[in-house]
Amino acid sequence: MTHDEQYYIEEGKRYWQLQDIPHCIAAYDAAIALNPQSPAVELKAMAMRILNFYHKDMYNP
Repeated sequence: MTHDEQYYIEEGKRYWQLQDIPHCIAAYDAAIALNPQSPAVELKAMAMRILNFYHKDMYNP
């Protein structure tokens, strides 16, 4: 893992905590562009699963 890749991963985590989702995903994409095998691949996948979560019973009681 390069220094730049680690920087983008940490930046993505900070943006996630601030709920700045577009910048979070962009930071993970930057890390993935540097290294396609980056841990950012899984971090981005987890973020997308959370964002795409839908539970129909929560909206239709």
